[in-house]
Amino acid sequence: MAQSVEQERIKQKFIAARGYWRPWTDAILKLHPDFLERYADYAGQPARKGPLSPRMVELVYVALDASSAHMYGPGLSTHLKGALNTGATPSDVLDVLHLVAMQGLEAVFASTAILGQELDSQLPGERRSAGIPAGEAFKAAYPVAASSIEYLAQFDAEYAQVVTDFMQFGGTGKGLSANERLLVQIALNACFTAFNPEAVRLHIRAALNTGISASEILQVIQLGAHLSVHGTALGAVSLNEIIESVEEKSHESQ
Repeated sequence: MAQSVEQERIKQKFIAARGYWRPWTDAILKLHPDFLERYADYAGQPARKGPLSPRMVELVYVALDASSAHMYGPGLSTHLKGALNTGATPSDVLDVLHLVAMQGLEAVFASTAILGQELDSQLPGERRSAGIPAGEAFKAAYPVAASSIEYLAQFDAEYAQVVTDFMQFGGTGKGLSANERLLVQIALNACFTAFNPEAVRLHIRAALNTGISASEILQVIQLGAHLSVHGTALGAVSLNEIIESVEEKSHESQ
């Protein structure tokens, strides 16, 4: 079916705002073009309006699409290209992927804290190991994790050490700055796919303490919201396939 002038206008607006065109956008353009136009405005606004550079915006999108809580391949490919085209280096991307790999530790830290609270409640006075202190270099690079690592070491010093080594030496050392790492970690923990309020709070506190502005923090928080459209995309493509199948059967019976 040929597109109307209005549909073509919306398509070009969407491509300009989001940088891609896919089967799901084609399906929605045909079935509900008003949605697609409003979505282009909604999804594009946080990327355009804010203090972060296009490079940093794309790196945040890489983190969110690569995250094990989302793993959206088409978006990841789009934003990897976007990141490299806006000046990101392979080391930047690998540092982002390192932070993605670390994301599961947030749950370990939170759950270990709960374990400690319950032990203190049920077995008051129970002795634990003195743990291991986090080094100054580690504290500077990962200010939020440092205290959690030290607490974790009271229960399992060996595990705490391998976690420390992975966090400290798993990155490239020549990609993201410390502040950029904090922003990516805020984005990962603030996204609805793996929302972790306590981790968000701690990373925001650390970010503000290092001079990151509230507007930068707000922008990385906003960037994650519209990833929920990937569910819409799945539904739209399926709906369009069903409609086309019904129409085809109807034509065959005539």
